[in-house]
Amino acid sequence: MASDERGLVLVTGGSGYLAGFCIAQLLKEGWAVRTTVRQLSREPEVRTRLAQLVEPVGRLAFVPADLDSDAGWAEAVAGCAYVLHVASPLPARNPRDDEELTRPARDGALRVLRRARDAGARRVVMTASTASIAYGHGGRSEPFTEADWSDETNRADTSAYERSKTIAERAAWDFIRRDGGALELATINPGLILGPVLGKDFSASVESVKKLMDGSLPGIPRFGWPIVDVRDVADLHCRALLNPAAAGERFIAAGPFYWMADIARVLRSRLPERARRVPIRTLPDWLVRAGSLFDPTVRGRLFELGKMRPVSSEKAQRLLGWSPRPNDEAIVATAESLVAHGLVPV
Repeated sequence: MASDERGLVLVTGGSGYLAGFCIAQLLKEGWAVRTTVRQLSREPEVRTRLAQLVEPVGRLAFVPADLDSDAGWAEAVAGCAYVLHVASPLPARNPRDDEELTRPARDGALRVLRRARDAGARRVVMTASTASIAYGHGGRSEPFTEADWSDETNRADTSAYERSKTIAERAAWDFIRRDGGALELATINPGLILGPVLGKDFSASVESVKKLMDGSLPGIPRFGWPIVDVRDVADLHCRALLNPAAAGERFIAAGPFYWMADIARVLRSRLPERARRVPIRTLPDWLVRAGSLFDPTVRGRLFELGKMRPVSSEKAQRLLGWSPRPNDEAIVATAESLVAHGLVPV
C-alpha cells in the first residue's frame, strides 16, 4: 500500500531499540514515518541500523525533540494522524533521585499527548510496561492483567523505574479523561524485551542475556520476568494504531514468566557452542545480597529476588489478534545477534 494511502505516523525516540522495529514495521506496511531524535547528528546511525530491517525509500524523516523540552514537538506532530510514543528513559542503573526518570517519562508523555491533541491527531499508542502493572504487591502465581496497577507508593517492592512508569502511565490516562478531547489513547505494556539487536546500542533489557553469555556472572541469581520479542512488541503497537477495539485500552505484551535459570537452560540447549560461558549453578539469595554491596545494578534490584510476577496477554490476543513468538525463540534470536555483532565472546 502506498504511503499516501496510509498517511503519516510520528514515532518518538527513533534511536531507541523498540522504536527502530516499530519504524521498520510501519514502513513495511506502507506508512510514511517521522521520528524524533534528541540530536539530528544521530540520523545516519539510525538509518544504518534500520537498513538491516527495511529500505525507507524516502519515507522516513527525522526531527529534533527532547522529552525534557517543549521545543520541536509541535513541528514533530504536525500533519500526523497517529503517534507511537515509544521514547522513555530505561536506565542501566537505579538513579539516586526518582525525578531523573519520572520527570521525562511523565512530562514527556504529557507533552506528546498535548501536542497530538492540538494537532488533531486521532490516536496515540504509548509504550508503557508491565512495570506499571505487576509491582508493589509482591510476587504471586496468579497472572497480573490490565486491570492491575503497580503500587508506586510501596518502595520495598518497586524501584525508581517501576515508579516512573506507573506515574507516567497514570498521568497519560488522567490527561485523556480530563483534557484529551477527541484524542484516543492505547497503551502497550511489554515485559522484558528481548530479540535481535541491530548493533551495540540496544535496550538494557538485553543485558539479561548478554551477562549470561559473556562470563561476567559467577552463577545465576533468582531473578525472572515475563518475556517478549521486540518484533512482537512492535507488531502490537502497529495493531493498536487502527483497530477500533484498542481505543481507551491497555494491552500486556508478554509471554510466560522465565527465571534467569530458564534463559540459561535455553542458551545451553539451543546454542551449546556459543553458551560455554553460561553458568550452571544457581546462586543462593544470601550470596547475591552480599555481592550487591559491590554492584549497584544488582543492589537496586534486590527486591526482585525470588519473586514470580506472571502476566496474561489474553486481551491482546483476543481483541487485536496478536500472536507472540515463543520465549525460546526470542532468547535464541537475542543470543545469535549478540554474537553476530561481536558483543559477546564466541
